[in-house]
Amino acid sequence: MQEHWGDERAAMVVLLRRARTERQEQEVVARVVEVGGAWRLLGKEPPSLFGGTADEELPAARAELERWAAQGIGVHTLTEPDYPQQLSSAFDAPGLVFTRGAVQPDDAGVAVVGSRQASPQALADAGAIARGLVARKLSVVSGLASGIDTAATAAALEAGGRAVGVIGTGVYHAYPPENLGLHRRVVASGLVLSPFWPDTPPSKTTFPRRNGTMSAYSLATVIVAAGPRSGTRIQARKAVEHGRPVILLRSVLNGNDWAHELLDRPDVHVAEDVDCVLGMLDDIVRRPSDVDRLLRDLVDLP
Repeated sequence: MQEHWGDERAAMVVLLRRARTERQEQEVVARVVEVGGAWRLLGKEPPSLFGGTADEELPAARAELERWAAQGIGVHTLTEPDYPQQLSSAFDAPGLVFTRGAVQPDDAGVAVVGSRQASPQALADAGAIARGLVARKLSVVSGLASGIDTAATAAALEAGGRAVGVIGTGVYHAYPPENLGLHRRVVASGLVLSPFWPDTPPSKTTFPRRNGTMSAYSLATVIVAAGPRSGTRIQARKAVEHGRPVILLRSVLNGNDWAHELLDRPDVHVAEDVDCVLGMLDDIVRRPSDVDRLLRDLVDLP
């Protein structure tokens, strides 16, 4: 079985290395899902545009996988059991994710995100929300950026909880550089996850994609503070597309047209304070059990 998944990972590496754009990557992943696996698809594919055949490209892919494994990097394909389940349910889930730390396929986490230039009150709120999530045995998910992300992640670690960093670079990098220590602490006790090749540097295109992956990984997204051009607006919109709840602190509405535009979308909520956020999250976490109970009641009807 292990050999099978090794072949599946190598095939996915070959297929995605052939893709030259994000759209091509998405098309590859869609076809992998359609045929039931990367290995199956690779057997149907013609040589790459550059003349490479699967027999020529697979040894290089296997060598890459061995090198990453020796460096402590996990590689997970969308089609295998240890790929994060919440992420795999998204329509645009990455074909490969790269990880450092402990993967929990059934991890239940909430993204706590916001401005890099946040007020002291907003930073305090982020920390309080993170501690509330830890008390509820939920992972605290962030992008490991400065500001709100740092405050939430640090609070989760200090409370003895699990932190998950979904980063906008490859796993060889820590961004911003001043968060290298925090990055290492997350790896040691939680998880750092990236949808990019390990050597990918930060760029203006990687962070929006990161926000989409973070949205899909999380049960819900909480936006603590944000400005008109904040990257968190991208995550909020992606969360709506993914069918994930979004909770905005009341202050996020101030001066942000994009936040007001979200208010009429399904499962977008406004919270007055930290206690309100945590109460909403309690309701969100209970939803699957409420549905199960409803279905049981329907089955028991005469």
